[in-house]
Formats: sequence, C-alpha cells, structure tokens
Amino acid sequence: MSINSVQNEHNAPQTDGNLSIELEIAMFIVKLKNSIWLIGIPSWIFGISDRSIAAFADGYLSVVEVVQLFMTSFFFISWLYLKPENTADINDANSSVYQGYLCRTQENKFQLKRRHMISQEYILPFPYLCQIYHLLSLKHLETVHKFSLNNLKIINISYFQPTDIGGIIKFQTILDSPVNPLRIWRQPIVEVDLILHSPYTVELSIPVYNNKRIIVIFQTLPLNDREHHLFIDIYSDLDWPKPLLQVILHFASCLTLFEDLPYLQALTDRNVEGLFTLNAASKHETMLLFKRFVELYCSSTENRKLIAGTN
Repeated sequence: MSINSVQNEHNAPQTDGNLSIELEIAMFIVKLKNSIWLIGIPSWIFGISDRSIAAFADGYLSVVEVVQLFMTSFFFISWLYLKPENTADINDANSSVYQGYLCRTQENKFQLKRRHMISQEYILPFPYLCQIYHLLSLKHLETVHKFSLNNLKIINISYFQPTDIGGIIKFQTILDSPVNPLRIWRQPIVEVDLILHSPYTVELSIPVYNNKRIIVIFQTLPLNDREHHLFIDIYSDLDWPKPLLQVILHFASCLTLFEDLPYLQALTDRNVEGLFTLNAASKHETMLLFKRFVELYCSSTENRKLIAGTN
C-alpha cells in the first residue's frame, strides 16, 4: 500500500466529518429561512387586509389607496415565489457530490433553454463603437440608468481578469435609494459580473436572491459606420411564473434602451472613435474592461475599422 493511500484513508473520516458539519449548518440556515418566510405570509395577509379595510372604510377609493393595494398585493405574490429551498434539496445536492451528473451536456442544454426568458433585437442609428463603449463603461450604470436602477451605486471593483479574447470584471453594487423595491429580496451589497466574450458579445450577470441570477447577453453587429444591430437575450433561474417574469424583463429592457438613446446620440456627436486608442482610454478602474477591449481590438486603425464594419 502506498503512502498516498494511507494518507487518504487517514484523512477520509475528517473530510466526511467536515462535510457533515457543513451539511448540518446548511440545513439549519434553510430551516431558518423557511421559518422567516412562513412568518412573513400572515404578516403580508394582515397588511393587505388592513389596507383594504382602511381603503373601503369611507366608501371611496383614492388613486393613492389603489396604488397601495396593488403594490402590497404584488409584493405578497412575490414573497410567495421567494420560498427558500427545502432541506430535501440540500440532501439531493449532497448526494450529487458523490454520484455526479449523467448526461451533463444534454442537461445543460435543457437548462439553458428552460432558463431563456426573452429576446429582443433592434437596428440602432448609432455606430457600433458607441454601443461597445457604453456596455463596457461601468459608471454609466449610475448615470445613464439612474432612474431605472433607482440610484444604484458602484462601491468597489473586486476582481478583474483579462482573457485571450476579452476579460472578466466583478464589481460590488449597493442600492442607494431607501425606497428601492429590490431591497425586499436583494442583499444590501451584491457582486455583479461583466464579461467581454468577444468584440461583439458582452454578458452581464446579476445576482438576485438565493444564488439565483439574471443574465443578460448583448450581441452587437455593425452594419455600417452609422448603424448597428443589437440583440438582447435574457436568462434567469428565478422561480417566478415565466409569463410574469417575461413581462417584467421586456419592460425593464425597453426602459433601459430608452434611457440609452440620448446617451448614444451624444457619443455619436462627440465622435467616440477617438476614445478607442490606448492613449485616450481612461485609466480608471471602472474602465478596465473597456481598456482591455482597446488593447485587443483597437491596437491599429485597420483593426478598429474591421470590428466597426467600416472601410
């Protein structure tokens, strides 16, 4: 018997013990979440009942009362769909550590298709480089989308890793507005991923709750020096009813695009192509991914014209 097998046999009980402790902690946390969730149900029911009685007490419904009833009902329905995972899910996850997954490739394809929520496409009368500059500049989440994201703030760049064809940047965000409805289920500070997959594809991965995420894939296709095709695909593993989630995501995507238009026009008027040089690229940490794009694809005038679809 080799030394390694003896060491493995010696270490196995300790590993199993650690795994058992971790499993017990995970199950305790799940039970705690379920308890809080169950307590929340009668609280929401009481709140809806109280608002309804107060609204109908005088025999007249004001606009404010209607909005309050609608918002309370909407958040109650959302609360029902925020049910934490069961302890059985933890046990299944623990078993999968030892048993593995069969037909993983097929399963991944099925999961990808099941999680696809919406697709949108637009032909926009702006140069492709304006769209890329906008997608890779983090600060524009705070300025251009100040209304739709309700004063979201970037507080820290936690990770940056260049790749052969792009790069990955992770940044922490906080909801600065005290009335932001996302505060109901979102952690105060979350880490968002922005990934440059190619000169034409950008991914934005946003955590929501319980390790569930919304992933937005932006694909851009330059048509000429004045127009580009924008494709937006959104994926999510949220446990909400798919039709409801699709309506919300369509609305959110249209709203953010509407906010983009004046900014893209301003970039076009500014002749943004001048920013796509190493000397002009900002050294600020929020522009690290944009700077990586410039390094890879704009090192020469020929490359810049090639990716922009110009002659």
